[in-house]
Amino acid sequence: QVHLVESGGGLVQAGGSLRLSCAASGRTFRRYAMAWFRQAPGKERELVAGVNWSGGSTYYTDSAKGRFTISRDNAWNTAYLQMNSLKPEETAVYYCAADYATGLPSHYLYWGQGTQVTVSS
Repeated sequence: QVHLVESGGGLVQAGGSLRLSCAASGRTFRRYAMAWFRQAPGKERELVAGVNWSGGSTYYTDSAKGRFTISRDNAWNTAYLQMNSLKPEETAVYYCAADYATGLPSHYLYWGQGTQVTVSS
């Protein structure tokens, strides 16, 4: 069982940056792959970025490549999403997710409550 709590969302102007954090409970954090999803109003939830248990393998959706960086600190049971050059269309609720996997799973079992990111134009 993993309990996830996101933080770091807020209001930022287009072109600005935010760093999201996902604090996880439990002693087995390092066994879980982590990911960030987002869901805008009226749209389906989409995978933004993922990282495997060690941090050695990552995935980014095409629109995030070169601007977003996912990372994790297993000593602090925390995953991060650094977002740069944000665009208004990236306004959404951002969710942290986790699943027990050695690679990058296609489905995630555990979810946080979400944090709102609003990018103004």
